[in-house]
Amino acid sequence: MRTSVFLAQLLGPTLLVMGIGMIVNRDAYRTMAQEFIASRALIYIAGLLAFVPGLAIVLTHNVWVAGWPVIVTLFGWIALLGGIFRLLFPQEVTRLGTHMLANPASLTVGGAVTIVLGSILSFFGYVA
Repeated sequence: MRTSVFLAQLLGPTLLVMGIGMIVNRDAYRTMAQEFIASRALIYIAGLLAFVPGLAIVLTHNVWVAGWPVIVTLFGWIALLGGIFRLLFPQEVTRLGTHMLANPASLTVGGAVTIVLGSILSFFGYVA
């Protein structure tokens, strides 16, 4: 449980700030996302930056229980798989990113989901 709390304390505020940024600075985030998907080098670096912490979380916190710690486990698996996807299929990241950015609500919905997850993890990391 200590690992769950530590990772919740680490991930919760990070996700919370990211989600707020996505909503408050939607235009700037859209521009950054467009620049990101235009650069295969950035996609590769992002793949590495997702793969390594994702693998670290999976190796230290592969907890499949009915409760909030499974959110941390899912986050680790999603980061690991997302990193693998970026490293192996950068052209698909560009295609999917372009498709997502074509929808004006994508950043708002993504930001809202990120805020909810960050709030839940922050609550269990710092309050509960």
